[in-house]
Amino acid sequence: MTLTIGSTAPNFDVETTNGKINFHDWIGDSWAFFFSHPADYTPVCTTEMGRTAQLADEFAKRNTKPIGLSTDTVEEHKTWILDVNDTQNTSLTFPIVADPDLKIAKLYEMIHPSESETAAVRSVFIIDPNKKIRLTMTYPMSVGRNFDEILRVIDALQLGDAKRVATPADWRPGDKVIIPPSISNEQAKDIFPQGWDEVRSYLRLTEV
Repeated sequence: MTLTIGSTAPNFDVETTNGKINFHDWIGDSWAFFFSHPADYTPVCTTEMGRTAQLADEFAKRNTKPIGLSTDTVEEHKTWILDVNDTQNTSLTFPIVADPDLKIAKLYEMIHPSESETAAVRSVFIIDPNKKIRLTMTYPMSVGRNFDEILRVIDALQLGDAKRVATPADWRPGDKVIIPPSISNEQAKDIFPQGWDEVRSYLRLTEV
C-alpha cells in the first residue's frame, strides 16, 4: 500500500501514552500532525518532541492535534517524556504511539531499510478532518524537522480550503496568494471581488 496525498490515512487502534485510541476517532473534527521518531532517548528526537510540546498553543490555534510515534513501549515513552520535559523546559501532553512491533510504522511506510530495519525515519503526515493525507515529508534520522515549515504548510492548506487559493513559493500568512488556473476570470470576479494582479494569464495574485 502506497500512501499518497489525497488518500485516506490508514486507521488503527493502538496504545499511547494517553491511553488506547482509535486513530480516526481521536482525530475527530480536527487536523492531525502525525510524526515518527527512530527511538526514545535519542538526541534529535528529544528536541523535536520538546519543540512540539512548546508549540502546543500554535497547533491548537490551527485546530491541529500532534501525535508522535516511536518504536518503543508506552513505559519507555513515559520515562523518556520526563527527560524531554527536563531538557527542553516544557510539558509534553500530546500522545505518543507505542509501536514496538513496528505495526504502525510499517503501515505508514516509516521503515526505510537502507536507514534501519527497526527504527522509523522522521516521517510527517498532515491529515485533515476528513482523514485525508494532505502532506507528507520525510527527513533522515540525523536531521531535525523544521517546525516553522510544518506550521506554515498547515496555514497554507487551511487557507486554500477556506478561500479556494494556492500559495506561492515561500508564502507566509499575510502574503499575496494565487488564484488557481481552474478558476476563470469571470468566476474570479465573484470569488475575489477585491480584484487581482494579472502577471500572466496563468499567474494572478490577490489579497485575502
